[in-house]
Amino acid sequence: MEYVYLFFVVALLILAVADLAVGVGNDAVNFLNSSIGARVAPFFFIMSVAALGVLVGAVFSSGMMEVARSGIFNPDQFYFSEIMIIFLAVMITDMILLDAFNTFGLQTSTTVSIVFELLGAAVAIAIIKSFASGDGFQDIGRYINSARALAIISAILLSVVVAFTVGTLVQFVTRALFSFQYEKNLVYLGGIWGGFAISAIIYFLLLKGAKGASFLGADALQWLDNNALLVMLYSFVIVTVLFQFLIMVFKVNVLRIVILVGTFALAMAFASNDLVNFIGVPLAGLESYMLFMSDPSINPDTFTMESLLDPVQTPTLYLVIAGVIMIITLVFSKKARSVTQTEIDLARQTEGYERFSSSPLARIILRMGMEINKFFVWLLPVSLLDKLNSRFSKPNGNNNNLVVKDAPYFDQLRASVNLVVASSLIALATSLTLPLSTTYVTFMVAMGTSLSDRAWGRESAVYRISGVITVIGGWFFTAFAAFSLAFLIAMLISWGGFIAAVVAVAGAFAIIIKTYHYHKIRARKRQAYEEKQQLEWDNESILEECRLNINNTLVQTTDLYRKVNKHLIDEDRKKLRSILKKISELNQKTKELKADAYVTVQKLQGDAIDSSHYYIQILDYLREIAHCIHFIAEPAYSHLDNNHPPLNKTQIADLNRLNTMVTNIMRAILRLLESNDFDHINKIIVEQRHILSYLQDLKKKQVKMIQADEVGTRNSMLYFNILAETKNLLLFTVNMLKAHRDFILYKNVPAE
Repeated sequence: MEYVYLFFVVALLILAVADLAVGVGNDAVNFLNSSIGARVAPFFFIMSVAALGVLVGAVFSSGMMEVARSGIFNPDQFYFSEIMIIFLAVMITDMILLDAFNTFGLQTSTTVSIVFELLGAAVAIAIIKSFASGDGFQDIGRYINSARALAIISAILLSVVVAFTVGTLVQFVTRALFSFQYEKNLVYLGGIWGGFAISAIIYFLLLKGAKGASFLGADALQWLDNNALLVMLYSFVIVTVLFQFLIMVFKVNVLRIVILVGTFALAMAFASNDLVNFIGVPLAGLESYMLFMSDPSINPDTFTMESLLDPVQTPTLYLVIAGVIMIITLVFSKKARSVTQTEIDLARQTEGYERFSSSPLARIILRMGMEINKFFVWLLPVSLLDKLNSRFSKPNGNNNNLVVKDAPYFDQLRASVNLVVASSLIALATSLTLPLSTTYVTFMVAMGTSLSDRAWGRESAVYRISGVITVIGGWFFTAFAAFSLAFLIAMLISWGGFIAAVVAVAGAFAIIIKTYHYHKIRARKRQAYEEKQQLEWDNESILEECRLNINNTLVQTTDLYRKVNKHLIDEDRKKLRSILKKISELNQKTKELKADAYVTVQKLQGDAIDSSHYYIQILDYLREIAHCIHFIAEPAYSHLDNNHPPLNKTQIADLNRLNTMVTNIMRAILRLLESNDFDHINKIIVEQRHILSYLQDLKKKQVKMIQADEVGTRNSMLYFNILAETKNLLLFTVNMLKAHRDFILYKNVPAE
């Protein structure tokens, strides 16, 4: 029997390493957002500062390990065999859940996930125990510490609102004082601002960091607690004088120092506070196993776990090893950068790549915000509004929409506000012994400061709001998913035993491998987009890019059109469904091309207004071509999915001929584009008219079949739709060809 629990322990330790990796990937945004977003230092230096903070924080985290042992459930009510099932279910769930969030670049709370995983797994085993003893549901309460879970949910709701509100207000006041041309104001106010910021961060470190340090005695901790405000006051005076001296004499940019110190502090707080989320459960499982193995006579099904109620001092070696794993992950994890990039994208000052689509709720919130803004504009004096607008005007003029390589996403003033406000709120909550998630606070502060800084303009506001809603929704989904999945896995292992445990662990790692490949594809697409945005193109490069886009779209369109009709004739519903996915990708590609038109037109050199006009036309026609294919395929799939009558022999013969004609004209257009010889465009137009005439004949033939009662209503609707969209496809394709010809002719002709 021992081999079963040996497998459990080995699996827990392996899962601990994997969970450390995925956990850091999600929480890294908490301390990297401000320094990377403002580009205060080279990436390697920022990572070094964060890594040092993580390592120090890991050593300080010993006092937090009781949360995983007895904070959510009552371990003395469970036997050793049950405790090991709970722990294994929790770690499998945590790795799957956090990796899923990392893959999609979404941030969540590792604290909430571990709490509700422990709760879900413990409830599952408690239900099994209660029904086995005949007590039913009424006995479950004695197994669970439900008050802690309710306190965390309340803290989530409160922290989201408070962090966003405080971040918005502090950034508004700070920006009004310093403006976007803050460099000149830093000469006079930089010392005071730096002193306030550093003293707030020191206060944060004392409350969040020192209490978990194993090398500080009770007397030292008590002195720090009693004199925290005095230490903060001395820090403010000393740092203010020192910073003002550095500014006046050496012209030092103190904001860089503030941001790097804040990055260290938040990284340290993350490791000291959240390390328990990743290794607390495996270490508790290891300790339980050591107790079980200490006496061969112990029965795993009767040995109760009161020992987990006792305080524990985690060996420093374990903490250091965990810290090193976190640092390695921090440096090399692509998913950590994806999560960080999501928050930076939502907070950046410039327009550009928007990950999230508009949603109805986002549109409602935006309209409400605009109405509130109109009220304040009406309420406040014009002179005051003009003064505020001058403080919030950006030095870059109207060029903020252009993507500039290595440019900061927002300035250092906002980055320092992010760190100071987040650390201050976390420190305040800690001093009041309120449960709080550092993830929620840092994210909502960053969103509040970006809103106050007018980073959410009319161009991007609805997408940014939609992104924030998605992230917040993900937080609450975390609690539900963590509880449900841990509950199911615990039930599965309890019923299936060792085999179920092996399958669950193997399944978890299979999911990780699958999401790794999926994330690589998404990251490659984003990288290609950003590289394209940053290229310094001339007119010839844009022309070649345009030709390639046309060629790729027409090649795909020809292939998709042929396959849609073939699968419809063959009544192959599964293959037609797979074609619909490819058509959706084509639609998305043409949509992205059209969305990029603004930046591309700005890159066209000279006063090439006519050229730009034809370029926009080309994109419009490409978009319509993709729509035509969708409007043919979607009704065809619906026809098959509903098992409507198939096409008759006459329709099949005519459709096959039409397929051949459309394929031939498309290939002729592609050859013309390849040779760049538009002298033969008239041949294409003649062929187009021939096919349009054939389409007209097919419509008349279909009308005759309807009158002869040879076809039904559904058949006729589908067939007429195919003919109509084929006609549109040909019209848009030839018009696109003409626009491309004119784009080439006018690309170097200046407007009059």
